[in-house]
Amino acid sequence: MITALIRPERLDDVEDALAQILDEGDNYRITVDTVEGRGRQEGEVEYVRGRAVKVRLVQKTRITLAVNDAYVEKTIEAIIKGAREGQVGDGKIFVTPLEEVVRIRTGERGGQAI
Repeated sequence: MITALIRPERLDDVEDALAQILDEGDNYRITVDTVEGRGRQEGEVEYVRGRAVKVRLVQKTRITLAVNDAYVEKTIEAIIKGAREGQVGDGKIFVTPLEEVVRIRTGERGGQAI
């Protein structure tokens, strides 16, 4: 299971890079949601009713992909290619073992269910 936190404006570039390396072209399975968090990148200063307010949490896009072992490294490289700007706040990629996958419709399990 690959989870990546990236800048929201880099999502299209990441999706394009993924489409180039995954067998199914632009039909790969991906889950995307908007999250907020804090890391090394600092929040911006916003003005509310004339007062400067430092936003503590930064908006990011979280991408979750389930891929077979043969695609883990290719997927990581594609995300880096699409997301990297070379600045603090480019994001992080987390790879975790996927114990089991079950396709509800057919009951398929394992790599075939991905």
